[in-house]
Amino acid sequence: MLKDFFGKKKKYATIPSEKSKLEVPEGLMKKCTNCHKIYYRKEMNKNINVCPNCDYHHQMTAWERIDSLFDEGTFEEWDKRFSTTNPLEFPEYETKVEKDRKKTGLNEGVVTGKGSLDGQTIAFSVMDSNFRMGSMGSVVGEKIARAIEQANEQSLPFVIFTASGGARMQEGVLSLMQMAKTSFAVKRFSESGGLMISVMTHPTTGGVSASFASIGDYNLAEPGALIGFAGRRIIEQTIREKLPEDFQTAEFLLKHGQLDKVVHRHELKSLLSRILVMHQKGGKFS
Repeated sequence: MLKDFFGKKKKYATIPSEKSKLEVPEGLMKKCTNCHKIYYRKEMNKNINVCPNCDYHHQMTAWERIDSLFDEGTFEEWDKRFSTTNPLEFPEYETKVEKDRKKTGLNEGVVTGKGSLDGQTIAFSVMDSNFRMGSMGSVVGEKIARAIEQANEQSLPFVIFTASGGARMQEGVLSLMQMAKTSFAVKRFSESGGLMISVMTHPTTGGVSASFASIGDYNLAEPGALIGFAGRRIIEQTIREKLPEDFQTAEFLLKHGQLDKVVHRHELKSLLSRILVMHQKGGKFS
């Protein structure tokens, strides 16, 4: 072993022990679901939850969506106090709902209200798939219907972001009834000259895709979003045919005339703003 002039052994490297290894704080990093590249969570959030490497659109929470679209300090929430009960006394339903309340900080799977987008006031609903997979129970349907009615009363355009696994099984027929209630609210709003823009995000399925999500004046979607009613495997078993690889994606629906446009998240706010300006006449929307 070499020694320096003072007779001491030279120290070339230190091999850290298991205990001395640097621990990464939980939640600091995020892995892309699509390309599996790892980023700082702050970097991903700054990019509006779009992967900088492969452009994959990750899901957003309701409040992340609101913060990304509305002018700062302008959003006013409606019907925040509404919360789910257990009308059919489904086993453990209340426990699961309470768990999601604590996890998300939401009372239900949708946030409704109004705010200013580039200086233009709109009524707004955004579904959050982190709460019971965004499933549509009676409270979700009621909040959306009331938001549409408020938009009608205040002569505001209505924008909705959908993200849902469909109707909520624990509420049975009460959940299915929300399809009719929300669709009828949209019909009355439309007959009054209201403007509705529907933006479908990943995933928008089941009764939500079969009702209010698909009947906007403009039907938009984010890239790669899963949009459909029944599951792929069920359809293949029913028709006994293999479906295309891109079946039930936003791009497939656009190709077959079921969407008006697939919009990148970075371009979404400016597109919504342009649509609102285009429909504004004398301070009112039509």
